[in-house]
Amino acid sequence: MFRRTFWFTAGAAAGVWATTKVNRKLKQLTPESLAAQAANKAIETGHRLKDFALDIRDGMAEREVELGEALGLQNHPDAELPAPRRFAVIESHSSYKNDIKTQYNGNEDH
Repeated sequence: MFRRTFWFTAGAAAGVWATTKVNRKLKQLTPESLAAQAANKAIETGHRLKDFALDIRDGMAEREVELGEALGLQNHPDAELPAPRRFAVIESHSSYKNDIKTQYNGNEDH
């Protein structure tokens, strides 16, 4: 009698366990659950890509400093910038326009 009770209890426990497992899997396979899982994976992937991009940016900055030191290009943020250059072409072009205007304003017969 004890054997029968033991096996009945073991069978009932196995049935409850299997039913619980199947119900959990079915809930995981609903469209809402699948959409939530996909959204979570997309967010996680986005965070990983952002971290990767930040690591790349940091590496680029470090390499730029290394190259600057190796080539002797020292950036001094306190140094003054050179004065802006004015090209003679620009100045002569504006005076050329003024000469043409005064030359043709009086003679409209041409």
